[in-house]
Amino acid sequence: MPPTNQQPPVPPRFRGHEGLRASLTRALDRDALPATVLIHGTPGCGKQSLALWLARARLCTADAARPCDRCGSCRLALRLEHPDIHWYFPLPRPKRVHGPGKLAEALEAARHERLAEFRRQPLRAEGGNEVKGIYLAAVFTLRSQAHRRPAMSDEQFFVVGDAEHLVPQEASPEAANALLKLLEEPPDGTRFILTSGKPGSLLETVRSRALPIHLPPLPTDDVAGFLEEECGADRNAAARAAVLAQGSIGAALGYLDQEGFQAGQRSGALKLLRIVTGGKRAEIFKAALDFGPAGARGLLDLLGALQLWIRDLGAARLGQDRRVINADELPYLREAAGRLRLTPARVARAIDQVERARMLALGNVNPQLFVGTLLLELEETLNKMV
Repeated sequence: MPPTNQQPPVPPRFRGHEGLRASLTRALDRDALPATVLIHGTPGCGKQSLALWLARARLCTADAARPCDRCGSCRLALRLEHPDIHWYFPLPRPKRVHGPGKLAEALEAARHERLAEFRRQPLRAEGGNEVKGIYLAAVFTLRSQAHRRPAMSDEQFFVVGDAEHLVPQEASPEAANALLKLLEEPPDGTRFILTSGKPGSLLETVRSRALPIHLPPLPTDDVAGFLEEECGADRNAAARAAVLAQGSIGAALGYLDQEGFQAGQRSGALKLLRIVTGGKRAEIFKAALDFGPAGARGLLDLLGALQLWIRDLGAARLGQDRRVINADELPYLREAAGRLRLTPARVARAIDQVERARMLALGNVNPQLFVGTLLLELEETLNKMV
């Protein structure tokens, strides 16, 4: 094949949060930022992008306006090739791999393959039902790298994305515990940035070792503008996806494809809500049996979508139509909420019940058991006349 001069895709510039980024840059310049921080916020709101931006800003060699995105360090970082920025994230467990050494090698190879995918396609819709984790073998690899000296800079960064996946290692906190000593006393010149959409799922001993930084959702108009400018999306499609995503660019990318994963989770959650509010208990048992006996962590997006539908049910009951996210189903939401005579307390209780189910899913329990229990609890809560 003849050589090509085609340049790799350039990742889009980081959008929004100018005040927060300015504060973080000043803290880095004064060496006032702790060696371990935890960036938390709603899924897809840009936590890992901010973490990588922060590492790039610190290692940038420009005299001002860092990151400059032009120096050698910035160019390497933008291509995800900087030897002193190590990005870890949940991955599926490799199949037919036995022994900690072999597993560590397989996970590291899978991580580099995923990084190569990110380089080829910087704009991507995350999702999928695969069970993923940050396994103990990967943490051992991370610890080994952390005790080496930086390759080209004075410091090195370890970005651990979706760090809540450190906990559910076959119902054991081993992976999270293996990081504790590093987080408490990082080697000189080593910094850690954890990100989490569910910081409450992290071990308290992990949270206590990190400075929490909250990343709020972006305004809907900013998300829609991003989809139009970076993805070439139609204005109406961009606006619809931005509303459904609630300030999350990552989720909005998924909603652009109305036949894609995000849309499937949304329709699947609506189906569950219709079953729960339909008054036919046999349908509940049938729905629970439709789930497999394993793979609970693959249901996190579905449960998150179900929470949003219940929240919309409450908004419809209160006549707050402008606050309904799934506005295309407003007639059903009004009818069901009125028929059930919902109260805010029952809506809040139902959302909390789904949240507890999400915690069980992180523990990778049997999906048929916890989904069946959840649907029965929701039926009682939403249909109870008080």
